[in-house]
Amino acid sequence: MKIGLISAMALAALMLSGGVRANEPKKGGVIRIVLTADIRSLDGSRTDSNTDTVLNHIYEPLVGFRADMTVGPMLAESWNVSGDGKIYTFAFKKGTTYHNGDKVLAADFKWLWERRMASRGTDAPWLCVPTFDGSRGLKVEAVEAPDADTLVFKLNAPNTLFLVRLADPVCNIWVASPKNVGADGKWIDGSAIGSGPFRLREWKKEQYISLARYDGYLATGGEKNGQAGDRTVYVDEARFTIVPDKTAAETALFAGQVDVVSTIQPSRVEDLKSKGAKIISSPGLSMTAILMQNLDPLLSNVKMRQAIAHALDFQQIAAAQTAGMAEFNPSGVPQSSAYFNESFLQWPKYDPARTKALLAEAGYKGQPIKLQTNKRYIGMYDNAIVIQAMLSAAGINVELEVLDWSAQLDNFMTGKFQMQSFGYSSRPDPLVIYGMFTGDKSKTPNYQWGDPKALELYLKAIDTVGLKEKQAALQDLHKLMAQQVPILGLYYFPVIEAISEKLVGYDTWALDKPRAWGVWKKS
Repeated sequence: MKIGLISAMALAALMLSGGVRANEPKKGGVIRIVLTADIRSLDGSRTDSNTDTVLNHIYEPLVGFRADMTVGPMLAESWNVSGDGKIYTFAFKKGTTYHNGDKVLAADFKWLWERRMASRGTDAPWLCVPTFDGSRGLKVEAVEAPDADTLVFKLNAPNTLFLVRLADPVCNIWVASPKNVGADGKWIDGSAIGSGPFRLREWKKEQYISLARYDGYLATGGEKNGQAGDRTVYVDEARFTIVPDKTAAETALFAGQVDVVSTIQPSRVEDLKSKGAKIISSPGLSMTAILMQNLDPLLSNVKMRQAIAHALDFQQIAAAQTAGMAEFNPSGVPQSSAYFNESFLQWPKYDPARTKALLAEAGYKGQPIKLQTNKRYIGMYDNAIVIQAMLSAAGINVELEVLDWSAQLDNFMTGKFQMQSFGYSSRPDPLVIYGMFTGDKSKTPNYQWGDPKALELYLKAIDTVGLKEKQAALQDLHKLMAQQVPILGLYYFPVIEAISEKLVGYDTWALDKPRAWGVWKKS
């Protein structure tokens, strides 16, 4: 009895002293993360949220967002800005290598940057060319690599959003080995030689993407913090499993076949909890919206767009579709933003009588309007059903067009739609959010708001310094949007994930990007 008691006390003392730690990181095992759709490319030429998530495990971005949406170091461990604000000099982590063992060079980043900037007019233009070519104010005049570990960006003028743009996951601004490209100048099929914490093991299309821990990865200092900070990997493998059906994904979670199911619908939370699921959540930055093609013969009439806005009870839509976890917000300024105030909620009010009057003024004769949606992202489909019902009740003939997600996304990119139920990827800054849908439609068809005055106000807001001054500029932009109604913002979707009880160190965050680093599994 005494010996047993002494042994138990000794073991407890050992655990308290740190000799044995129950929560100490353990290497090994597989983390299985559900994706609703397959990735679209390995080179970032065709992307969506799923693709961005996977590629940012394989490749190391230059900089990344911390949990508080400030910009932190990644491949670049530090940087400085010239006095005139036009030259940014980045210092790479020394000793960084690719998955094939080659040293990462600043010249490699310059090569990939120039390759992407030259892609306009090809069958796969880089989505972020307009962000950096001066079309929207910010222009990178040159990228230089004076030595192996130094990268220099030269801008035409100071820009308060430059680092934010570099960190934006949708742009996939990372370094990749030139050996990914063959002698013909084309990216080699199946090649993904990066310097990130995981390397590509296998991509079995429409089934899974298997990534193996890269033991040669050079971690950034500090703690795990959003995308930035320590990205040390403990699991042997991160497997991104394609499960388009949410019910099937939830069933797989309870069966222990997957560990992370993201983008949980708020309406499912209570039921999942009752079945024993571990639910984690955070405020979101993903704008949920109904897009309207204002080049369409019918929807080019602002009175028609205003009539549609007055026919919708936006507060009811937001409350019902998020189970009260999010509120109506039509603007590009999330409620969590420092720039937000009640003025950004001003919008055409629910008023069926006003809708009827505006329809008459617009000369509407019951012409059908096709509203595109998909069933891969069930929230988009549910929103489309509600919108169709409300508009039909107001005398607007709306027909649902249910497409495969990839087909809907292609239509979005080319502007081939009348209306779409859509959800933008999470963005950390109001100007980046407005920038997703404001710009020259003749050059970039996926922009929703091509009015010259809107672009002028947007560029003014970018150049404005100071919180109150920038807030005022954003208010001017929103006032014009409320008048022209180029897009119908609904709400910012909360980030909700269901995870396995076996995971340790996994957390969710506002950008809604699953992260397989810094996570291990209980024995």
